Order: sequence, then structure tokens, then C-alpha cells
Amino acid sequence: MYLKALMLQGFKSFPEKTVLTFDQSITAIVGPNGSGKSNLSDAVRWVMGEQSTRALRGGRMEDVIFGGTAKRRQTGYAQVSLVLDNSDHRLPREENEVMVTRRYYRSGESEYYINRDAVRLKDVSELFLDTGLGREGYAIIGQGRIDEILSQRSTDRREVFEEAAGISRFRHRKEEAQRKLERTDENLLRVNDKVDELELQLEPLRAQRDKAKKYLMLRDELRGLEIAVWLDSLEHIRAGVIQLETDLHSATVQRDGAKAAQEAAYADAEECARQMQEHDVTADGLRRQEQQRQERAGALESAVAVLNSSIAHNDESARRIRADLQQQEGREGSLAAQIDQRRARLSEIEGQLTAGAQAIRAQQEKAEENARSAGQLEQELERLRDSQALAQADAAEARALRSALAAAAQEVLDRDEAVRRELAELEEQSAAAQTQLAQAQEEQERAQQSLDQGRNAAQGYALLEEKRRKKAEGCKESHMKAQMEENALAARIRLLSDMERQREGFSRAVKLVMDQADRGVLKGVHGPVAGLVKAPDRVALAIETALGGAMQNIVVDREEDGKAVIQFLKRREGGRATILPIATIRPHTLREGEALSRQPGFVGVADRLVSFDGRYQNIFSNLLGRVAVMEDLDHAIAAARKFGYQFKIVTLDGQMLNPGGSMTGGSAVKGAGILSRANELEQLEGKRAELAGHTAQWARQLADAQREATAAAYQRQTAQEQLREFENAVLLAQGRIQRSQGEKNELERRQTALRGELEQLQARSAKIDADAQAAQARLTQLEGAAQDSRDAQAQQDRRRSDLKTRAEELTAELSRLTAAQAALEAEREATRAGLCELERLRESLAGDRAQSQSLVAEYETKNQGFSKEIEEKQSALTALREESRRCAQQLEQLNAARLELEGRRVRATRESQARSDELLRLEAEVSRLSQKKSAAAMEEKQLLDKLWESYGLSHEAARRQRQELTSIPAANRRIGELKRAISALGQVNVGAVEEFDRVNQRYTYLIGQRDDVERARRDLERIISGLTGEMKTIFQREFARINEAFGQTFVELFGGGKARLELEDPNDVLGCGIDIKVQPPGKALKTITLLSGGEKAFVAIALYFAILKVRPTPFVVMDEIEAALDDNNVARFAQYMRTVADKTQFIVITHRRGTMEEADALYGVTMQEQGVSRMLSLNLNKLERELDLR
Repeated sequence: MYLKALMLQGFKSFPEKTVLTFDQSITAIVGPNGSGKSNLSDAVRWVMGEQSTRALRGGRMEDVIFGGTAKRRQTGYAQVSLVLDNSDHRLPREENEVMVTRRYYRSGESEYYINRDAVRLKDVSELFLDTGLGREGYAIIGQGRIDEILSQRSTDRREVFEEAAGISRFRHRKEEAQRKLERTDENLLRVNDKVDELELQLEPLRAQRDKAKKYLMLRDELRGLEIAVWLDSLEHIRAGVIQLETDLHSATVQRDGAKAAQEAAYADAEECARQMQEHDVTADGLRRQEQQRQERAGALESAVAVLNSSIAHNDESARRIRADLQQQEGREGSLAAQIDQRRARLSEIEGQLTAGAQAIRAQQEKAEENARSAGQLEQELERLRDSQALAQADAAEARALRSALAAAAQEVLDRDEAVRRELAELEEQSAAAQTQLAQAQEEQERAQQSLDQGRNAAQGYALLEEKRRKKAEGCKESHMKAQMEENALAARIRLLSDMERQREGFSRAVKLVMDQADRGVLKGVHGPVAGLVKAPDRVALAIETALGGAMQNIVVDREEDGKAVIQFLKRREGGRATILPIATIRPHTLREGEALSRQPGFVGVADRLVSFDGRYQNIFSNLLGRVAVMEDLDHAIAAARKFGYQFKIVTLDGQMLNPGGSMTGGSAVKGAGILSRANELEQLEGKRAELAGHTAQWARQLADAQREATAAAYQRQTAQEQLREFENAVLLAQGRIQRSQGEKNELERRQTALRGELEQLQARSAKIDADAQAAQARLTQLEGAAQDSRDAQAQQDRRRSDLKTRAEELTAELSRLTAAQAALEAEREATRAGLCELERLRESLAGDRAQSQSLVAEYETKNQGFSKEIEEKQSALTALREESRRCAQQLEQLNAARLELEGRRVRATRESQARSDELLRLEAEVSRLSQKKSAAAMEEKQLLDKLWESYGLSHEAARRQRQELTSIPAANRRIGELKRAISALGQVNVGAVEEFDRVNQRYTYLIGQRDDVERARRDLERIISGLTGEMKTIFQREFARINEAFGQTFVELFGGGKARLELEDPNDVLGCGIDIKVQPPGKALKTITLLSGGEKAFVAIALYFAILKVRPTPFVVMDEIEAALDDNNVARFAQYMRTVADKTQFIVITHRRGTMEEADALYGVTMQEQGVSRMLSLNLNKLERELDLR
């Protein structure tokens, strides 16, 4: 497996898509400082899942996205893809090629893909486990990794060795098992809490269960005795009822005879009244017909007046039209002259447009020629930039040589072995002291930061606890408020429901009738008008006002049903009521409705604003069909005046104008009416459901807030404990700083004394100075060449500026010509539009003249028709007056017949009254016997109700369960004893029997769950222990191999000496630190911290090569790890890298010549545009083969 390609787009300084391809060899990436070389190693680290912005040399993750320059806009996302050859299937994938992609958006969204399939970060991390790749692997070696090896904290080196030993996968599984173990412990804690809670419930429930069982036994005995006693009482009551029925039958026969005589007389009187009512109905019909004839006559007279007015209006209109026709003839002549002028101007504009198009084409050709010249110049500038980049690279190399000579001069000064040995030792000790001091200061800063963060966290958690506590109090208050509102609403609903059930607001007569109708005594009764209609809230008050007392009218099916209602009220002296038989009531309609609908403020006709059953159409049309509803009193008065006060008008706020002009009004209590009460009850029922939902929601929020407050209190306590730990850490760090500072001061005093001796050795560095001067001369020459390149580039820049100025001039001239052409085209279009408008206007005038002539003829024809219509309406008026005369004669005849019937009805009524006295005496006897019978029946019913209400038994079911009694008094005494025993038990929870069984079952289940969780915990501990043992074995084996390889690579790179790795605590293989002991050639054995900077870096490189020797990775990216080495060591590093390149692919970011010389391919990174990196590639092996062929 090896890295085939790296693809970047929008990542850091690579805004455009950039593709780097690699062979199975050594590839070097070079370029000047700041060109973006290290961004490539960051890209490899990032695509393999790196989450630390510090490791990516940024402050936040958004910094990896190209941020834009002065010439380029920022990109919306960064994307990097890594293409790996997987033909050896080292990665756990079936494909021969694996592409891993990571994409990050400015919105903070992150995406991962493997072979274009979306995956998780966890999947990417697991893909690279034990391969040396990934976030924690050693495939990417930069200064950060070198620092980890060189760190004085030996524990910082463990990650590299664990990945190299191949135990990362095991550690991952161990950590997963430990997380599961933590969750298992949490589950076990919760189960134990629930078990403890149920144990507290079981004992009280057991006592309640025993008490409930005793109660049930006493209740069953009481039940049997009470049923037997009640059945015995029922038998005695029924025997008395039989005798009462015999006496009642005899009295009823006598009463019926008297009643038949009284009813015959009453029927004669009723017949007379019926015939009188028929005469009244006929007379009312004749009067209504006469009123309709009067209305029709008035309408005819109004129509005649309107027709005469129309004839006069038409004559005036025809006169005005003839005058307008004379004016139009003059305007048509003027339009013809304007049309000729516009056509001449249009021809002139067409010629100017043709000449302008030719000039524009010529100017465009000049602009294209100038653009071609500018393109050629840009190519030349690009070539000059590449030359300048190469010159800068050579200059950088010369500067590096100069730095190497300066280092050599320092080595000459150290030749004096005695002074050098002592001074070197002091310098090392001083460096160690400085490092210890810096570490102590860093530890103090970290401890202080942790302390500050701890204080902030403790304060934050305290504020959070207070905030959540206040939130809980607010939720509690809101919950109580919602409950109070719900209770108040329920009370209002109960009040309105009681009023509806008791028919509050209805008269006593209506209540009596409806009570009998509900019992089935009165047939055919539908109910009061108010109960049969529904009105929206907006018009409810208006409808109540319009109906008035009619709301209490009772609707029945037929006249016979109404007659029965009236007779009932008379017998019971229950008052009076108006009856509305559905079969006889006729509807009323508002003939003025269409005209009224156009009146301002009109709401509607009353019967169309309410809803009712279709059976009552005639009823409500009769009551409301001639009632108009207006918005307010002003609109009502205006409408009444216009229509002559002929019908009733009511307003939305309850004011009323009666036919004839009278007015009724004043204040009204909103919602106090019968209709308003029904509407309010319906609305309150809907609102109660909504409030119940709000109350439940507040209850849930209160529970959540209380849980959050408890959690915040726990967090505050934890933060305070951590704060005390941080304070102790700060005190310890301060003590270390004081000790390190004292040691450092003593070492500096001794160094000052030795440096005086070294001044004598300065003369020996003369030769090195001469070499440095030569290097400086070379650098000056290279810088001169770079300056020449810059001068040539500046000259080309000036030419480009001239071409740009010429292009702007050509563009300005082209814009001027184009604008002139556009103005001419706009004028042409405007002229055409004006010409079309003039021609349309001329045609319109011709059409208007013809239309006006037609209107004059039409007015004359209409006037002829109006005259004929006036004659017809005059004839109809004469016929109506004749019909009115005949109607008056019929009314006189009906009045005479009614007087005769009235005398006959009076005689029949006196006969009926005489018969009523005897009937009253017999009625009293029947009533007395009926009351005794009813009392017995009521007593029987009460006993049956007690059977049903107490034990849910009918009479027959009770008889089947009846037990024989020896003595009724003894049974009653036992019933008293049982009731006292039950009362002595106090409050009994009958459900405790089932509740105990339920809780006990739950308790048994949780005990089983707890055993299962404990078994799972033991299994996890066994797995963790096994993984730990396996990790320990593997680590020890691989650590020994790496230690052996480290000794070999150290000798090969240093040319001798010794090196080894040591575990600080062999008994804690997986947790202890790792020390590095080295002995360079000719020096004593030392720890790595006592070496010089270059030696430290070379030791770290030797260690990495040892790891690669034991567990080679598919590829390694090295980012300037040899920067601290001198030329000799760089050459050794590069040569050794070549010896292991057959097993591992190397991608080296460098600016050292020795490393470049060993590379098979070179990539150059340049930044010709500020902030934007570009790639140049060169395959050295291919180039060498081509040179050999030449």
C-alpha cells in the first residue's frame, strides 16, 4: 500500500483544485518560506481526522478554509482527498484503491467519505488503526512530533510507541469497554435506587392489603343481609299497592263519567272558538291582501314617476351627444397631420442607426487586437515570475550555507577540550535549568489558568443553579396560575350548565310544559324558540332583541298539540304561553331585502344570520323574516326613513326600531341573554380543553426545571471541589519555580567566568570568516540576478499597464458609441409607439362617432317604450282600486258571522263550568288515592334504587341471590354491627390488593435486572482485564524490537556510539514513561535532554527510522525535520532514507540540498499571487533518463 495522490480544493492557501501524484519512491516538496509547503502536511493530517486546531497551526477549524485575498473571494468550504493503493489489502477494504475525503463548510458542518460513501469520523479513525497512519500515528512527522520525543515529560512519548507497537486497536476496544462499564455502573446505580424505593413501598402496601381483605369480607356479609331485608320490605309494599289499585279504579270510573259531560260542553265552546278563529284568519288574510294591494299601488305610482324622469334624462343625453359629434370632426383632421410628421422622423432615425452599427464594429476589432497583445504579455510575465522563484530558491540555499559556516565557526571556538568540556557541561546544565524553569512557569500558568477557569466555572454553575431555581419557581407559579384559571373556568361552565339544565330565564309556564314534555306526558312539543336556534356571537344580542318575548314561545307539531299544552297550563294554573304550531305558521319575507342590502351598515336579514333545523324554516321566517339587522343606530335610522318604517330593524348592540317609527333601546348586559348563554357555554367548553393542555404543559416544564436545578447544584459542588484541587496545584508550581530560579542563577555565574577564557580563541575562526565572505559574494551575485529578473518584470508590468490604459480608452469609446446607438434605438421605438398611438386614436375617434350616433337612436327608442309602459301601469292602478272595494264588503260579512258565534260560545262555557264542580270533587278523591299509590311506588322505587346503586342488582337478580333469614330484627342488628366494624377500619384502600401485587411483581423484576447488570459488569471487567494483559504482552514484545532497532539505526546514523530505550517502571508497562539513553561517539552516556539541539533532532530521527524498521507505514510525510541538522548529518539522513525507501514511501517537505539530491521527484511550491499557492513538478528520474539518451 502507498499514497497515490493528494487532492486539495479550498484548503488554506490552495483555493483552486490542486492534485499531487506520487510514485513508490522519495518525493521532495520545496519552496521559499511562507509559500505554503507545510499546508500540504496539514492537509494529510486533517483528512485523516485531526481535530486539534493547534496541531493544524490555526485558532479555529474555520481557518483551514481559504480566506480570500485582495483579488480572490474566500471559498465556502475546504476539501482534501487522499488516494491510497490498497492492492495488498492492508486496509480492511475489498477495493484495490481507497479514497478518503474530508469536507468542512463555513457553517461548521463536517463531512467524511470513503470511496465517495458518507461515513463518520469514527469510521475513518478505525480504518487507519494499527497502520501507523491516522491522527495518533507516526506517518506524519513534523516539528510537533519531534518535540514530543524530545519532551522532558517521558509520558508524552507513549502515543508514538503505542501506535508503533500495534496496541492502538486494543486500547480503543479497552476504552470502549470502560465506557460501557461506566454506563453499566450508572444503570446499576439507577436499578438499586428503584429497588430501594420499592422496598420502602412494599411494607405499607402489605398492611393496606391485609386491611382491604378484612374490609371486603365484612362488606360481602353486609351485602347478603341488606339484600334479604330489602326484598322482604318490597313484598310488604307490593301487597299494599294491590288494594290501593282496586279503590283507585272505582273512583276513576266515576270521575270519567263526570269528565265526559264536562268535555262535551267544553268541546261545543271550543268549536265556536275554532270557527271564530277561522273567521279571524280569513279577515287577517283579506287585510293582508288589501295591504299588499296598497303597496303594489304605491309601487306603480313610483314606477310611473321614474319612467317620466327617464324620458327627460334620455332627451337631454341625446342633445349632448349631437354637440360632441361636431367637435370630433375637427380633432380627426389634426391627427392626420401629426401622423405624417412622425413617419418622416422614423425614416431619418433608421439611416443614423445603420451608420452607428458600422462604427461599433470597427471599434470592437481594435479592442480585440489590444486584448491579444495583453495575453501575450501575461505569458511573458508568468515566465519571468518562474525564473525569479528559482533565483530566490538558490539564494535561500546560499543563505543556508552561510548559516552552516557560522555554526562551524562556533565549533572551532570549542576546540579547547578542557574549557569546552566544562563549558559544555555548564551550558547543558543551564539549558536543563532553563527548561525546568520554563516548564515550572508553564505548569504555574496552566495551573493558574485552570484555577481561573475553575473559579469561572464555579461562578457559572452557581449562576446557572440560581437561574434554573428561578426558572423552576416561575414554572411553579405559572402552573398554579393555569390551574386557578382552569378551576375558575370549570366553575363558570358548571354555573352555565346548571342554568341551562334548570332553564334559567324561561317563564314558569315554559318550564312546566318542557318538564311534562321531557317525561313524555305532552306529545309533539319541540321546545321554546330560544332552544331551537343558534346565533353567532356578533349578532346574538341583535337576535335576542328582535325575538324579545318570542324566545319563550313553544314550538309544537300541530294545533292539537298546542291545544293540549294550553289545557295543561290551565289545569295546573301554570301561567300563559304562546304556542307556534309548525303546521299552521306561515313565513314572512322582507321584499325590500335586495334594496336594503345596498344600504350602508346593513348586516343581513335576521332569519339568514341564524342556524336552525330545516323543520323550523316557517317558524323563524315568521318571527325574523321581516327583521333587518344593521351595524348601529345611525345606519338603522337612515334605513328606516328610506323604507318608511315598514318593518322592524335591530342593531348589533341591541337597539330596535319598530314598524310605524317607535324606538326601543338602552343598555344591555353582554352575554346575559339565553342565546348568549348557550354560545358562551360552547366557547368555554373549547377553552377548557385548551387550558387543560396548558396546565399539563406547565406541569411537564416544572418537572424538567426541577431536574435541571438539581443537576446544576451537583455541577456547582463538583466545580468547587475541582477549584480546591487547582489551588493546591498553583502552590506546588510556585515552589518549583523558586527552586529552578536559584539553580539557574548559580549556573549563569559560573558560565560568565569561563567565557573570559574563550576570547583568546577568536583568532582561530579567521579561515571560517573567509569562507563566509565567499558565501556572501555568491549570495550577492544571486541577489543581483534576482534583481535583474525583477527589473525585467517591472518593464513588462509597465507595458501591461499601457495596454490596460489603451483597453480602457477603447472600451470607453465603444461604450459611448453603444450608448448613442441605444439612444437612437430608443428614439426609434418611441417614434413608432407614438405613431401607433396616433393611428389608434384616429380609429378610436371614428368608432366613437359611430357609437354616439347609435346612442341617439337608442335613446329615442327607449322613450317610446317608456311611454307605452306608463299607459299599462295606469290601467293596473284602476284594477287594484276595484279589488279594494270588493274586499271591504267581504270584511263586513265576516264581522257579522263572528258576533253570532261569540254568543253561542258564552252559553257553552257556562254549561261546562257547571259540570266542573262535580268533576273537582271526584278529581280530589282520585288524586288522594293516586298519591298514596305513588308514595308506595316511590318507596318501592327507592328500595330498587338502593339495590342497584349499592350492589348493581335488579330485582330479579337480587331474588336469585337472596338468603333465608330467621329473624328480620336480628338481621337488622347484625347489619348495624357490620357497619360499625367497617367504620372502625377507617380509610380503606381497596386497590391496595392489586397495587401490592403490582409493586411486588415490579420489585421481583428489578431484582432480576440488577443480577443481570452485575453479571454484565463482571463480564466487562473480565474483557478489560484480558485486553490489558494482551496489550501488555504485545507492547513488551514490540518495545524490545524497537529498542534493538533503535540501537542499530543510532550507530548507522551517528557512525558509532550507543542508544537504548528504558521503561521508567517495568511493573507498569502500559502507564509508565519512556526514557531515551544515548552515548554519541566519544562522549559519555546521557539522557536526551542533555544533548545539543542538533543532536536531539538527529536522535529523534534515528528513533523514527527504528520504528519504521520494525513496523513500516505505507508512507511517511516529513515536514522539515532535518532543519536543525548540519550538512554532514543531512547527507547521512538522506542516504539512510534511501536505504529504507524500498519498504516505505517518503514525502519530504524540505529546503536542504542534501535531501533534495536524494529525491526521485520534486514538487515546487510558489506564491506568485499573494496568499495563493501554486505547484510545479519535476520528475528527476525521468529527467536523468532523458539526459542519458541525449
